[in-house]
Amino acid sequence: MMDTLNILAALLTVGFGLFGLVAPRYTAAALDLSPSGSTMGLSELRASVGGLFVVAGAAAIWLAHPVGYAMIGFAFAGAALGRVVSLILDAPPRGKVIVFGGIEAALAAWFLGANLGG
Repeated sequence: MMDTLNILAALLTVGFGLFGLVAPRYTAAALDLSPSGSTMGLSELRASVGGLFVVAGAAAIWLAHPVGYAMIGFAFAGAALGRVVSLILDAPPRGKVIVFGGIEAALAAWFLGANLGG
């Protein structure tokens, strides 16, 4: 059962990453970002919000090892930490940050709890 849930969570990670990879303008709009002056912002979205999570999720499935899934958990934990710091320092739209951060925190909790619990 844990293997199935790991694979489903990794596929969800790949799915989220695909938005950034193949639809960076949509992702930018969803994240209240606006690439301007150059297309470097789109490149950054494709890399850090897209390809990073596509490859991390796919690699975890391919490796089929708890440490691979745990590493995705650490990445999501870092993202959730960034949301908390942003809430403190930036006064972003609270609702969006709580939804996105909640998803990141839940995925971090799953990947880490299920795969490092040992």
